[in-house]
Amino acid sequence: MSAGLFGLLDDVAALARLAAASIDDIGAATGKATAKAAGVVIDDTAVTPQYVHGITADRELPMIKRIAIGSLRNKLVFILPAALLLSQFAPWLLTPILMVGATYLCFEGAEKVLGRFLHHDAHGSDAAAASAAAVDEKAMTAGAIRTDFILSAEIMVIALNEVAHQPFVPRLIILVIVALVITAAVYGIVGVLVKMDDVGLSLAQRQSRFTQKIGRGLVSGMPKVLAALSTIGTVAMLWVGGHILLTGTDNLGWHAPYGLVHHAEDFVHHAVQGIGGVLAWLTNTAASAVVGLVVGVIVVGIVHVLPFGKKKHD
Repeated sequence: MSAGLFGLLDDVAALARLAAASIDDIGAATGKATAKAAGVVIDDTAVTPQYVHGITADRELPMIKRIAIGSLRNKLVFILPAALLLSQFAPWLLTPILMVGATYLCFEGAEKVLGRFLHHDAHGSDAAAASAAAVDEKAMTAGAIRTDFILSAEIMVIALNEVAHQPFVPRLIILVIVALVITAAVYGIVGVLVKMDDVGLSLAQRQSRFTQKIGRGLVSGMPKVLAALSTIGTVAMLWVGGHILLTGTDNLGWHAPYGLVHHAEDFVHHAVQGIGGVLAWLTNTAASAVVGLVVGVIVVGIVHVLPFGKKKHD
């Protein structure tokens, strides 16, 4: 009987070790998948604050909360089931779908870059339009959720591509965790960003001169932070989109573009001692961003030739 009990304990210990190893594997895969989607996450964080422009301070957080719930619904109810079915029955479609999403990111990034250089009054008109539309908070929230759907789809497909080799259940767990973590991170950061000027205003009204100085710094600095975040988001769109296109064409059999970038990366890595690894990464990133910009400009040109593109431009 004691031998049977010890055998049972050994089995339980073996199962516990197996479960712990599985949890470690899921944790590592979740971290890798989340990191791969970081570029799109930056853009998602940069895009969202514009939707609360013109909203009264007491409505900002409730609106962000509704957008966050809509984003989570996008990921878990619509995108996740479709992505899992796709990975289970047609995994070969993942790369083309990633490339389609990457092309959209390049288009969005290039349109922002061209808008800054060709339409100097675009920011003013956008701000006026946002202020006018802010009256209808429900419509603004719906628009933000629709935009989030595109970015969420790209995030989830990028994450799925990193864990496509995992069995179905671990893959499901990883993607659910990625959806929860990314949504909480993005909209948590957005909530902090849009309320920092209110925090600064409150600090500026305190009696302490040091506190007042910090408060005034926050009030004057947050527009610059949001502007910088918007620029970072644009660069991230071009970088991520271009990199996905380079690796996608390489996976589909056209090796020349990514091979050229890879050779340049290797050359820089071995030519510069000490910081060669950092410079190699910067080389890859810069090349990806340039590819993203070129592809994006081409797509912008094509879209503006089409009837609906002309109408939007006019």
